[in-house]
Amino acid sequence: MKQEKVLEIFKENGALLEGHFKLSSGLHSGKYLQCAKVLQHPKIAEKFCKELAKQLKGIEVDVVVGPAMGGVTVGYELARALGVRGIFTERVDGVVQLRRGFEIKPGERCVVAEDVVTTGKSTKEVIDLIRQKGGVLAACSCLMDRSGGKAAFGVPLAIMAEVEVTTYDEKDCPLCKQGIPVEKPGSRKEV
Repeated sequence: MKQEKVLEIFKENGALLEGHFKLSSGLHSGKYLQCAKVLQHPKIAEKFCKELAKQLKGIEVDVVVGPAMGGVTVGYELARALGVRGIFTERVDGVVQLRRGFEIKPGERCVVAEDVVTTGKSTKEVIDLIRQKGGVLAACSCLMDRSGGKAAFGVPLAIMAEVEVTTYDEKDCPLCKQGIPVEKPGSRKEV
């Protein structure tokens, strides 16, 4: 599926928002990708994740790990497309953890599945957890890479589309200077 078609689907579903947003990374932006608006449609989620699975062809995978919240649906659908287990992490007191009886066994080959990668912070936290549990990072994946190609994890990165969205440190944000109210639409609420 071509990147243009992916972006068209996002626009059709109201998943590309404009305004003043504080991202999970702490950076500010005039645009926000609300992947949940697209992923609420099972046929679209399935289609996107089958495309990601094609990009991972030839990579041995035992388990897909998605960080809550954004990676839960992507992780599940990607695991289904690959025919492997799909689990998710949760943040407890600011720390990424496995809960609900989920486990990563030593030597299991893992793929991290995200909705959007901006700085790669959440993905790197999941990678650290995988390695702490003795897992092996096989690849990473996301629907949207908005890092400008800067997010690198040392393994293949399967993506549906790259989106260039300007981000600002809060102290340098022109939207703040204009007095435009900031919204925090993401799932991570700590400042």
